[in-house]
Amino acid sequence: MCGGKRILLLILMLASGVAVHAQSKSKSQLQREKQQSVQRIKEVEKILNETTAKKKNTLGELTALNQRIIEQQNLINSIKKEISLLNTEIRENNEIIDVLDDDLKKLKKEYASMLFAAQKASNSTTRLTFLFSSESFDQLVMRLRYMEQYGETRKLQAQLIAGVQAELGQQVKQIENKREEKNKLLADGESENAHLASLKKQQFNLVKVLEKEEKQLKRDLEDTRKALALLDRKINDIIKEEMEREALARRGNKAVSVALSSSFEENKNKLPWPVSTGFISQKFGRQNHPVLKGIVMQNDGVNIQTKQNEKVKSVFDGEVRSVAFIPPFGNTVIINHGEYFSVYAGLKEVYVKTGQKVSTNQEIGQIISNKEGISELRFQIRKQFTALDPQAWLMNM
Repeated sequence: MCGGKRILLLILMLASGVAVHAQSKSKSQLQREKQQSVQRIKEVEKILNETTAKKKNTLGELTALNQRIIEQQNLINSIKKEISLLNTEIRENNEIIDVLDDDLKKLKKEYASMLFAAQKASNSTTRLTFLFSSESFDQLVMRLRYMEQYGETRKLQAQLIAGVQAELGQQVKQIENKREEKNKLLADGESENAHLASLKKQQFNLVKVLEKEEKQLKRDLEDTRKALALLDRKINDIIKEEMEREALARRGNKAVSVALSSSFEENKNKLPWPVSTGFISQKFGRQNHPVLKGIVMQNDGVNIQTKQNEKVKSVFDGEVRSVAFIPPFGNTVIINHGEYFSVYAGLKEVYVKTGQKVSTNQEIGQIISNKEGISELRFQIRKQFTALDPQAWLMNM
């Protein structure tokens, strides 16, 4: 085999090694994503079980079930991506095997030719004739060197064949392992798809049950709207008082307020979540009611459904401006961060008081569970009177 071909083979093998290494990184990332999905499923399952333990067929059960379906679909998508990546790796392994197999055949053919030539040349008379037929001493020396190099080349060729055979065996073993891994993932995918179908059936049945309770749902919605209007007035009063206080404040204090506002802005999309576990049960802005057709709900923040007795934490440094009891949400804490305010409604216990300085991730209270067993935090971020989408400020959970 000529040097150019050997170099080409080495380049191909090196390139395949780099590709496999790059893909192994992608695979590890996918496996982390899958593990995260499994962990989130466990968390949502716990919330769902807590919600249904007290009363079944509630909106809280439906939102938890909806989130459970989302996490199940995320898990299935991760499995599909892993299978796709394995298919790519198997195809590349097959290509490498084909190249190695072809090169091995060529190497063996060339080596057979070498052995035949060596056998012919092994006759001492032929070798002596070849040497003494040299026209000069220099040519004699060159022919001796050629014969030595030819012997070394045969040895190298044998070593190269052994190396290619070993690499070929390794590639075959790798592809067998990948096929086993793929078959396991396919089985996992089928199992998870069956689970997803079961969840969707459960979701469909729950919606049908809730639709029969339309009158009660409308009464609950109206009570919630009245409570939200009261909360909104309370927030606006606090903000108005704060703006008036700032207007009368000394220049030095105002500078501190400006610095705090700037620091809060710099942490957009980096703020920690106000609870350790949970999911967005209602997004910011106008949302269709999950059951009542034609009913649109307005949310000035996000609702986060979480575990019972979950601790609620401040998302940033600031000062508590109000602690108020607003039925049916329980206690509400409003924290000032310069021009910005964070609002935490739905606490049964409060660990802070008005005027107290708080720091990022400091526990400020404990979540309340309503009569239906739903533990839900209503969380808002405002810049003065303007309500902002908290999901644009919180880090990805």
